Amino acid sequence: MNSIAIGIDPMIAHLGGFELRWYGLAIVAAVVVGIWVATMEAKRRGISADDIQSLGMWSVIGGIIGARLFHVLDKWEFYLANPHQILALQQGGLAIWGGVVGGVAVGAVYARRRKLPLAITADIGALGLITGQIIGRIGCLINGDAVGGPTTLPWGFRYVNPNAMLPQAIVDYAREQGRSVAEIAVQPYPLYDMVWNLGVLAILWHLRTRTRLNGLIFFTYVALYGAGRFVLSFVRVEDQIFLGLQQAQLIALGMMLAGIVAVVYLLGKSKKTALAGRALSAS
Repeated sequence: MNSIAIGIDPMIAHLGGFELRWYGLAIVAAVVVGIWVATMEAKRRGISADDIQSLGMWSVIGGIIGARLFHVLDKWEFYLANPHQILALQQGGLAIWGGVVGGVAVGAVYARRRKLPLAITADIGALGLITGQIIGRIGCLINGDAVGGPTTLPWGFRYVNPNAMLPQAIVDYAREQGRSVAEIAVQPYPLYDMVWNLGVLAILWHLRTRTRLNGLIFFTYVALYGAGRFVLSFVRVEDQIFLGLQQAQLIALGMMLAGIVAVVYLLGKSKKTALAGRALSAS
C-alpha cells in the first residue's frame, strides 16, 4: 500500500486512574521548550527572565483554557451529550486559535501589571509560541485527531493502531468504502503545519536581530501563521460553517488581515520617522 503506516499507540501507560499519553508529553515539552526560547530572547533584549517565565506560565494556563473552550464550542453537540468529556484533555482537543487568544490575553494582562513593555514582550512571546506549536504537533501526529481527508498521495498516513483517535468523518468514510480505518490513508495535516511553522520560525528568527521595530515580530507571526492555517486547513476534515470555510479558517483569515495591517502600519510609521529625521538633519 503506497502510504506511511503509523502504528504508535497514543497511550503510553495507565498509572492508576491516570492515562499517560504522547499528546500530553508533547504539550509539556512544547511548554518547557517554548518558555526556554522566550527566556533566552528576553535576556538578549534586557527583559527580566523571571518575569518572562512567570508570564509564560500564566499564558500557558490562559492558552489551555482558551484552546479547550474554543474546541468545546466548536464540537458543542458532542460535549452537550457527553459533558464528562469536557475536561478530558489527555485525549486531545485543543483548538490552537483559542490557545493563541487565551494565552495572548492573559500574557498582556500580566505584562501590563508588571509594567513590561508590551510590544517587546509580544515579540519575545511569539518566538516561544511558534516553537511550542511546532513541538505540540508531534502529539497530534501520534493521536491522529487532527488529520486531513483521505488521500492517495505516497506520504499519506495510515493509522493502524486501534487506539488512534481519527475524526468520525474518517471512520464513516471507511465504513462507506467497506474498508477498515487502518486501510485509509489521510492527509498528514499536523506534518504540513509543522513544516509551515518551521518556516515561520526561521523568518521570525531572522527578524529578531535585523529590526528595531517593536511589535513587528509578533504581528509577522500573526500574519504568517494565519495565512498558513487558512490555506492548510483546506485539507482538514472539519465542519464548514460559512462560504465553505471552517471556523478555524475564518479566524485565521481575520488574524492574517489584522497582522498584515499592523505590519504595514509599523513599517509605514518607521519610514515616516526616518524621513522626518533626515529632513531635520538636512535643515
